[in-house]
Amino acid sequence: MSAISIIGTGNMARTIGARAVAGGNTVEIMGRDRAKAADVAQALGGGTTTGEWGTAPAGDIVIMALLYDGVVPVVARYGDALAGKVVIDISNPFNATFDGLDHREETSIAQRAATVAPQSTSLVKAFNTVFRQVLEKGRPDIFLAGDDAQAKKDVAVFVESLGLRPLDVGGLKMAHWLEGAGVVTVGLANHGVGNLDFSLSITELPASATT
Repeated sequence: MSAISIIGTGNMARTIGARAVAGGNTVEIMGRDRAKAADVAQALGGGTTTGEWGTAPAGDIVIMALLYDGVVPVVARYGDALAGKVVIDISNPFNATFDGLDHREETSIAQRAATVAPQSTSLVKAFNTVFRQVLEKGRPDIFLAGDDAQAKKDVAVFVESLGLRPLDVGGLKMAHWLEGAGVVTVGLANHGVGNLDFSLSITELPASATT
């Protein structure tokens, strides 16, 4: 199984952490509020530990379970402490009306984080198209994007340990379109579906019979 550090103490940190513990992974929680991080670690159980904010994460995979505007500054703040790590960005940079992205350029939070991370750090976008309650109770597909093939394999193994199916969508530039897919999920929740109890998924059809 994987060694995971989760930076953040909110709902997604708790949800991913719970599935990670249930999947047999080693989990560390890191937050600016050490007491809150300790509370999350205690709630998760399974030997979950608490790390000191800003110090080197214990996990080989570091999950940025933060609001989008905090991801790049925190990656920059950790700096060399993230060297050699796989960093997963799960954020969605929604605009104020939740019908578009906050950035106008064809970029993503993961791509921006990669520019301030150590060269040996591998950024992967994942988990951003899944609502928390679906991640808690369901078995959604997890789309991921990144430039480092080995890093994506490591993330895929971790996702599988959660009982979920990882699906590689390509290089890190595809993170922009995963963020766009996050906007689509909100649009569906507000209109076509009308609730949050769904996820985007891939249905594979049987191959056509040849004659």
